[in-house]
Amino acid sequence: MTRKKEAFNEAAHLTVSQEIRVRFNETDPLGIVWHGYYITYFEDGREAFGRKHGISYLDVFDSGFTTPIVKSMCEHKLSLRYGDVARIETTIVDTPAAKMVYRFTIYDANNEIACTGETVQVFLDAKGELQLTNPPFYEAWKRKVGLLK
Repeated sequence: MTRKKEAFNEAAHLTVSQEIRVRFNETDPLGIVWHGYYITYFEDGREAFGRKHGISYLDVFDSGFTTPIVKSMCEHKLSLRYGDVARIETTIVDTPAAKMVYRFTIYDANNEIACTGETVQVFLDAKGELQLTNPPFYEAWKRKVGLLK
């Protein structure tokens, strides 16, 4: 039995890595990061990715669109604690569908995987209508970074 080939391709050259420091307010009374903050770390990763690769939220908004999250997934492996310096890697996943898919890996100070996750964002126009095809600005961006010919 052959495994079905994954529909999405990770654009490995479109990865951003950044350090984050766990703040006191992100932890529970035991000093462990509360699980909901990992989604915030994903947001930090998406924002860093957007700034580096010219597809920030403001770039999207200036093109007349918004990209609300319709799905988020988070799998916890190890706990981060107050004061830890962790690294988050954010990679965009290339898909022909009208959406933006990001994958995240958060590493602890020992370079062990603390958390993995994924978010999916769709495109809404200025009227709030769901776009069923990629907007022209996104197609142009994908061409610029080598995801489209």
